Amino acid sequence: QLVESGGGSVQAGGSLRLSCAVSGRGDSNHCMGWFRQAPEKEREGVATIYTGRTSTYYVDSVEGRFTISQDNAKNTLYLQMNSLKPEDTAMYYCAAAPVSPYNCYSGSWSVGMFHYWGQGTQVTVS
Repeated sequence: QLVESGGGSVQAGGSLRLSCAVSGRGDSNHCMGWFRQAPEKEREGVATIYTGRTSTYYVDSVEGRFTISQDNAKNTLYLQMNSLKPEDTAMYYCAAAPVSPYNCYSGSWSVGMFHYWGQGTQVTVS
């Protein structure tokens, strides 16, 4: 089960930190990711990180502004979002996929590979 929190409304240039509480994963390692979907747009991957590792992948539009991280002791995934822009407005989801570490941090995955999804948290930037 994946449960997101931390969304909200913020002015352009501001920051938010999203959290995703992970439960029920057992000992399985996964590629963990943050995705977003704006109205009338396709869901896109924002950032990914493999369980227990530090290498990360970012979509170009957020590179240098967003940081994905994880606290394995707390089973929590984070997305620190700085210098937010109006085009970052979307519903943000965390998700998990059984892909290899290399594919995870190289961005060699598709949205369809992610089988486990949270309910989403809304981020609005004005």
